Amino acid sequence: MAKTIIVSNRLPISLRHRNGRFEFKPSAGGLATGLGSIYKTGDNIWIGWPGNTVDDPEQRAEIILELHELKMAPVFLSREDVEQFYEGFSNETLWPAFHYFTQYMVYNPEHWEAYVRVNQKFCEAILKKADPDDTIWVHDYQLLLLPQMLREVLPNATIAFFQHIPFPSYEIIRMIPWRKELLEGVCGADLIGFHTYDDMRHFLSAVSRITGLSSESGYIQAENRIINVDSFPMGIDYDKFAKQAKSKKTQNIVRDFRNQVGDQKLILTIDRLDYSKGIPQRLHAFNQLLLDHKELHGKVSMIMIVVPSRDKVQSYKELKEEIDLLVGRINSDYSTLNWVPVHYFYRSFPFEELSAFYNLSDIALVTPLRDGMNLVCKEYVASRTDQTGVLILSEMAGASKELQDAILVNPNDQRGVVDAIYQALTMKLAEQKARVVSMQETLQKYDVFQWVKVFMDRVEHVKGKQAELTSKDVDAKVITEIQSKFKSSVSPVLFLDYDGTLTGFTANPQDASPDSELRALIKGLSTKAQVVIISGRDKDTLGKWFKGMSIDMIAEHGVWVKHKESKAEWELYADVDASWKEDIRKVMEYYVLRTPGAFIEEKHHSLVWHYRKVESGLGDLRMRELFSHLKYMARGHNLQVLEGNMVLEIKRPDINKGRAATSLMKGHEYDFVLAIGDDWTDEDTFKAMPKNAYSIRVGYAYTQANYNIKSFRQVRNLLAKLIQ
Repeated sequence: MAKTIIVSNRLPISLRHRNGRFEFKPSAGGLATGLGSIYKTGDNIWIGWPGNTVDDPEQRAEIILELHELKMAPVFLSREDVEQFYEGFSNETLWPAFHYFTQYMVYNPEHWEAYVRVNQKFCEAILKKADPDDTIWVHDYQLLLLPQMLREVLPNATIAFFQHIPFPSYEIIRMIPWRKELLEGVCGADLIGFHTYDDMRHFLSAVSRITGLSSESGYIQAENRIINVDSFPMGIDYDKFAKQAKSKKTQNIVRDFRNQVGDQKLILTIDRLDYSKGIPQRLHAFNQLLLDHKELHGKVSMIMIVVPSRDKVQSYKELKEEIDLLVGRINSDYSTLNWVPVHYFYRSFPFEELSAFYNLSDIALVTPLRDGMNLVCKEYVASRTDQTGVLILSEMAGASKELQDAILVNPNDQRGVVDAIYQALTMKLAEQKARVVSMQETLQKYDVFQWVKVFMDRVEHVKGKQAELTSKDVDAKVITEIQSKFKSSVSPVLFLDYDGTLTGFTANPQDASPDSELRALIKGLSTKAQVVIISGRDKDTLGKWFKGMSIDMIAEHGVWVKHKESKAEWELYADVDASWKEDIRKVMEYYVLRTPGAFIEEKHHSLVWHYRKVESGLGDLRMRELFSHLKYMARGHNLQVLEGNMVLEIKRPDINKGRAATSLMKGHEYDFVLAIGDDWTDEDTFKAMPKNAYSIRVGYAYTQANYNIKSFRQVRNLLAKLIQ
């Protein structure tokens, strides 16, 4: 029976060395909670690093057995692996890059080699457990290469990937020397998830610009399958926090804390020690509040919890020193015998005490400079059992997209943060309740279990879409069938598009002339069948390229026809009124002037706006603008605007490849028909084909054709088999 394998850098436990032996401590993180509903059922399993180095083979064997009972499997890393892969590449290259702290980025080739090596270790550990029909769900930035490594060994596996930290813009990602390998690694997955639409958008832009893979509506067209990229905002175990806040144990702690601080207003901040969290900026804002509002002295305190993290790393060490200094300065400037402005704790707290802090504090100040989601703000809202309290939240946290009833701030705007704290301190209870109730409803609905369910449903949906396309794949069986039908036919005809079908695309359309391999193919086919090149190219180019060949040609999508047996040159198949061109050309020229690299091609019946040479992203943007502009103009002239492969074409709607193909077949009895094309202009050809025809679309887009084929190379292989 198929199982789900969850893979993350760390297992949801910590392996600690005590008194000469190892012991396990379960993790209380949100991910462990949410995924518990998966890995604890059936034959499912969680694979990851147990969080400590174990060199002794006997101890390793013991740990493997113990973890097996917990439905987990370890990936053992050496000290060197941890230093170079985890501390090195993951946290000194990817972490600062993905959080926009480029000044901390390190480009160390040894770290990169370790990153590749450890991803490979994870791959090997998974392959020991995985069956072909399993679902493998990979988590986070430490394992970006893993999906593609798995795909190479398990081409038909179901692989999903989720990133829990932000994904940066193309401008940042392109600074990493190994950017292409990282993006291709993630694209081994079938479904790629992020917390926010912004992260998803940045990822799609980077993939398009760096790997050249195109995407539409969140689907990347990979070589032989589609990949879905989507946003899935992660929730929390809402009931767990709400229940804990009401528990006797927590309420007793709340009473004890309240007795110690009296009736002061309390501002809570909880973070891991990290430069992305904006802790010094928050302290500066609190200091400014106390400077501006003397009346608040003795009446408001900040409870600041900083969870220790990587404090042996120089930048983190310096950050810790800066925080210590700022807290010391604020407390020495303002403290009185019965009031301390900042209660500072550099340690983690047990769950019930954390719950008491959430329940006790009047304000939660969550102002990271950049954060993937940030669950602290959600945990605070869930713990407000009396539905009072105010959440001040950074716009730079993923959670801000959902919690619109928080007071949203730019963490870099000190004045804005100071004003937000003052607004929160003076907010009426009725407004507090309205805001908290609204946020609680959102969090209850989209909890962590819903997040898991929605993600897994989407995996199924993507696999269904892929199956639709795969069922139409030109595989060995289909090739054999086409071959045998072709060989036994008496009167075969082949309709072949040119660009993207018989040859690849080039930056300059005139450079795509037929090479010797293609000329030999066409020549060989024309001795055994009627070959029709049916292209959007102009008649002069096609005529020159295929001069002297015994083939029929249809140029400019069906305006011109040239029969092989006809002595005449080209026949005008459709009378065309070109009076509309003047107005349209002016508009297209305006967009050429605004778009370096774009140019116009004029055909007998149409105008084509090319943007293959335009900077990625800008070309799509201008094409969309031009598309809507031309759509509006087309109505008045009875014209049709069509989107092609890096081109936009405007022409009469009654002129198309399908109509020309139908006309050419009239009066003939063909016992074998094959039509191959690569874009929407060929859809007209496919529609016009008789029921028993073989129609094939190049690429993995949705199509009227019976089949899909990977690329023009595969088309040539198929055609070569017909003349063997």
